[in-house]
Amino acid sequence: MTEIATQTGNSAAPTAPASGELGLTASAARRILKVAESEGNPALGLRISVSGGGCSGFQYSFTLDADETPDDVVISRDGARLLVDTVSLEYLRGSELDFVEDLSGAGFRISNPLATSSCGCGNSFAV
Repeated sequence: MTEIATQTGNSAAPTAPASGELGLTASAARRILKVAESEGNPALGLRISVSGGGCSGFQYSFTLDADETPDDVVISRDGARLLVDTVSLEYLRGSELDFVEDLSGAGFRISNPLATSSCGCGNSFAV
């Protein structure tokens, strides 16, 4: 496991880690903590992985996970943990994870500068 960033503060503005790996907004951190609390397990973090599939070539998947593997990079903000394996991280460099609630619904959204295109649902992308 590699810990690359710890972000703190009340700012709602996205903040990318100094290393440019993957940013976590305050809104996303709050949601991760809320979900972990509702599951009764404060050790839970959000795992993001990228795999082949979807209509654009690659797709994101989100799961709750309390266990870190030796291949994980852990990004922390305000007590929330984001877990990403090193292979997936290559497709997420410079990205920002946010939690958004709007007329379309609520959910985690990734702004990925490496994506050259994405599908209409926003869950798959091409590089």
